[in-house]
Amino acid sequence: MKVKIAHSTKQDIDDILKDIKIQIGDCDPKFIQFYASPSIDPQKISEGIYKLFNNTPIIGCTSSGEIISGKMLENSIVVMALGNEIIEECKIEVLPNIKGDILAVDKAFARLKDYYGQDLSQLDTNKHVGLLLIDGLSGMEEKVNERIGDLTNITFVGGSAGDNMAFEKTYVYANGEYHNNAAVIALLKCKTSFTVLKTQSFKGLNKHAVITKSDRRRVMELNGKPAIMEYARLMDVDEDKVSNLFFTNPLGLSAMSDYFVRSPQKVDNNDILFYCAINEGMELEILESQNIVESTKRDLSNKVQELGSVSAIINFNCILRTLELQNKNQTDAYSKLFADIPTIGVSTYGESYIGHINQTATMLLFK
Repeated sequence: MKVKIAHSTKQDIDDILKDIKIQIGDCDPKFIQFYASPSIDPQKISEGIYKLFNNTPIIGCTSSGEIISGKMLENSIVVMALGNEIIEECKIEVLPNIKGDILAVDKAFARLKDYYGQDLSQLDTNKHVGLLLIDGLSGMEEKVNERIGDLTNITFVGGSAGDNMAFEKTYVYANGEYHNNAAVIALLKCKTSFTVLKTQSFKGLNKHAVITKSDRRRVMELNGKPAIMEYARLMDVDEDKVSNLFFTNPLGLSAMSDYFVRSPQKVDNNDILFYCAINEGMELEILESQNIVESTKRDLSNKVQELGSVSAIINFNCILRTLELQNKNQTDAYSKLFADIPTIGVSTYGESYIGHINQTATMLLFK
């Protein structure tokens, strides 16, 4: 086998496992991943999927919507099995207590070094790639991503677990277990070529704001003025209308003709709370939403041409993009972009690629 995918919209664990088994069939995968609605019992689904595939290395997380080739789903589970034509080797590591253990990444990387027999800074970046799933309510995405970047040049891509917008508890899954306040890593040694696609659907408005006072995800001042006042001035709206623009006009960090999006969450007095951390001194540009389907189609086509052919896609799609697609009745059009390629995906509470970002899709594509 090279790649197989499956999904189920049932809620009973036994029924789910039967659906998945029928669709995947008899196979000997090297790596499994799954993304499941929080309505599905976390302990039972993690244990059940792990046993179903005879203890194959497996990771997953709770979701705020699921993606499978040609479909965007809700309250379901999606599964992808990758065979030895794509994956040569896979090692899973759990990073527990990420809020309390500042050395969680270092400890996991030490175990990976023991497994691979080399420091991760020395592994071939053309053969190795990492997946990162993290508790989407931990607020630790920035620190985990930054520490990974300090320790290796291997590309890590992934997302933050969701819980259908309840914002109560999210879980990550690894080898039959389930965790919160945790992250999981899958370090893959690949037999085939791969590439990462980062796509967002915005253009710059040439309206710039320097972060002059902030505290992690809270911004108090833009351009030396109260954040709400300055954002309102830049967008030429009344201050009480500012939050109406957050969805369509987030801020972006410009880098190499690309944007890394920072999405405002809400207003708190004169401050703006964001979905990811923003450092003082950072210069951002206010962005304007464009057509998600068209921009994703263009960027995906370019990556497919780059690889020559694509056998599998893993899609970490921001929940804010999913909501926009729903609001514009574009979920079917978006789904069809992936109809002809085995695809699995999840609506996330943030995306990981060279850091923690918002309103973006980060995808891993295998040739």
